Amino acid sequence: MKKQYILNKETQKIELHYFTKEEYQALTEEQKKEIKSYYLWSNYGKCWVSRSKNNHYGAIRIAEKLGFVDGGSTGTRKSYKEELEAKAEKAKARAERYEQYSNNAKKRGDNLQADFNEYRKDWSWLTQPIIAGHSGSRAFQNHRNKVIERYERGFKEYSKSDYYKERAVTARATADNVKLTDKIYLHNKIKECNKNLKIYQDHIVKYEEALYKIQQGEQLKNRSGEILTENYIEKVISDRLEKYEYEYGKLEFFENCMNELGGIQFSKNNIKPGYIVNIKGSGKSEVISTGTVNITYKILEGGAAGMCLKIPYAGITEILKVKEAKQEIENPFKINDIFVRCAIASNTIIKAYQVLKTTNKGVTIQEINLDENKKPILNSFKENSKPIRRQITRNKYTGNLRICINDYEFNKYIA
Repeated sequence: MKKQYILNKETQKIELHYFTKEEYQALTEEQKKEIKSYYLWSNYGKCWVSRSKNNHYGAIRIAEKLGFVDGGSTGTRKSYKEELEAKAEKAKARAERYEQYSNNAKKRGDNLQADFNEYRKDWSWLTQPIIAGHSGSRAFQNHRNKVIERYERGFKEYSKSDYYKERAVTARATADNVKLTDKIYLHNKIKECNKNLKIYQDHIVKYEEALYKIQQGEQLKNRSGEILTENYIEKVISDRLEKYEYEYGKLEFFENCMNELGGIQFSKNNIKPGYIVNIKGSGKSEVISTGTVNITYKILEGGAAGMCLKIPYAGITEILKVKEAKQEIENPFKINDIFVRCAIASNTIIKAYQVLKTTNKGVTIQEINLDENKKPILNSFKENSKPIRRQITRNKYTGNLRICINDYEFNKYIA
């Protein structure tokens, strides 16, 4: 039987079959190194299994290089829901195992520290002096040292117990699929699925066009210069269709989970800048700006108060106060005011502009020179500079009024 590489659809991994131990040992060290780079030995399957799960190009290339032939596929691919259920079952078993490890370690710690905890009730046991040359005193010292050494080992067992307890909590969260009750997680997954579906659609159209060209007698090559065959293109199309079907099922699963949670209740239609809302993980916050998918908000309470962040509308749990922000900006600047841009992480001025004219919403400015101390010089206009107009805007994170030039922020200079 020829050496074969087979796609296991259930695990979505490549397996190397009919590859004996003698054949492996006959390989050069370099060839063994290449196999281990792309494959792991499975005692359960008694074969080499690819590390890759989605893109098998490298694994297949190495297999063919070592003389393996395409053995097709085996098994049936599970739906995303079935994969998640299997993962949850494994996580549940893992959690139970870690909990047992934690309990065992705690018992060992209790046993190791039991003698010391009993002896220390009598303070003289700890403070009793050791008499040099006295055999009974030396025996007592050895016994006390062993008890204390066991007591110290007990702390290591307690540390192990805490470690396994934390691992058990993580495994329980996986088993209970806690993430599926998080609207932000579901929103991001739905977005990811739609993106992948678009990619697979584009691939299918591209390869169908390539297949048509080949059927019409045109010769096509890949990036390595190899001629593409009709059989190869058909296999790729079949692979992409299967991935598309899987991804579509995954999308439906996440959409159903979202619908069970009531869907996303908020959008740009019912959330406006200025609203006070409750954000998951951030608490009471003020909406600074709204976009098609995300909002920018400022945290109002707690240690992170004043911090501005972005989050999808799915992160809003409720509207606390309907209060629209005032959108109109009144120009507070006057003629001869100066705008400056400073270097990052310092107050060193890089450029300065002087206000020549003002309107309700903007200013006319012109660049001016800096002195040797990097301070702006009023009415000392830079050579070849020209007046320019800029609109006054508000920094949505700090709330400060500023102007922007070439994507750089300029703020009012205060001597």
